Amino acid sequence: MSARSDWGFAESCPLLTPPPALDAPDRLARLQLFRSRRVGPVTFQRLLSEHGSAQAALDALPEVARAAGVERYAICPEGVALAEMRAARRAGATMLCLGDASYPPLLARTPDAPPVLWAMGDLGLVQQPAIALVGTRNASSLGARMATRLAADLGAAGYVVISGLARGIDTLAHLAALKTGTVGVHAGGLDVIYPAENSGLANDMAKCGLRLSEQPFGLDPQARHFPRRNRIVSGLARAVVVVEAAARSGSLITARIALDQGREVLAVPGHPMDTRASGCNMLIRDGATLVRNAEDVLEQIGMPSAPDARPDPPPEPQHLSPQQTGGPAEAAAQAPVSSDSLSKRILTRLGPSPTAEDQLIRDLGLPAPDITRVLAQMELAGSIERRPGGLLARCV
Repeated sequence: MSARSDWGFAESCPLLTPPPALDAPDRLARLQLFRSRRVGPVTFQRLLSEHGSAQAALDALPEVARAAGVERYAICPEGVALAEMRAARRAGATMLCLGDASYPPLLARTPDAPPVLWAMGDLGLVQQPAIALVGTRNASSLGARMATRLAADLGAAGYVVISGLARGIDTLAHLAALKTGTVGVHAGGLDVIYPAENSGLANDMAKCGLRLSEQPFGLDPQARHFPRRNRIVSGLARAVVVVEAAARSGSLITARIALDQGREVLAVPGHPMDTRASGCNMLIRDGATLVRNAEDVLEQIGMPSAPDARPDPPPEPQHLSPQQTGGPAEAAAQAPVSSDSLSKRILTRLGPSPTAEDQLIRDLGLPAPDITRVLAQMELAGSIERRPGGLLARCV
């Protein structure tokens, strides 16, 4: 299945000089900002862009919240962020900030890349070409064999295998690729192993693989955390291969997010009467590449090249240029719209079912910076929520 948009992969990007290393106070301020209530990845980037530094954004955040109608807004206390950093140090984890030279290059190009990641293991793996393998927790015998063979063969071909450390297909993919390179993304904190039976695998991956999480240490994963985890799984990879998945499953969420990120989606077919294959068969029906073996995957996306070059800086959360909203002249001619009025217009166009932010901006026909500023205020106020893949939904 071809991606709906092309973010451009790292090997096609010019090699850039890495930005200056962040100092300790800036890292602490970034963690505080990211852990502050209702500050998601997109709002984080907008605040950073508007105020120039994480500390300046933190200082301005209570006033931004007041403008959004949230009184007595309190930023994440410094002590909470320091405690998280101490927990990471005790666990032997490394803090990766968006913009660091060691930050995963393909993930950095996604519009909602995590501002902070905790990492444990071989950081070099995220600089290498990777493929995500995902699937059901209740794998069939054939599905288990297929996942194991695909992961082993793709690893032998030079690809790092990405998955979500879940039971079933994820576990089998990690085990088969442990010797060649595998990365697991946690839905909860980096020190929380879910499911618990994967504790041994997680320990092995900390030694000869890599584990990542954007969540605080000690956080037990909840249902809402898994789609956020899935966007990282697909964002790290050039392509996502679905081995077994039901018609409604987290693996199909990962496939949908992958398309939004500009990744290829491939699927292993299954028997029409096996519910564990229904999601894969649907993907193939809708255009995903049918996979019989690793050769099919390699034929679709090519053999891995040299380690990915450092990509362009992550895109600003402004999704449309003035030209796309009518050009500077037309934008200047439009009468200014108050934040309250624009908030009401946005809410009338949003519902519980997610809507693409780009589409919302087109529908409103106003300058993109005005809309994204109000969206950030609405997110802080809790009237809207962001979903993976650049989607927005009204909170109910």
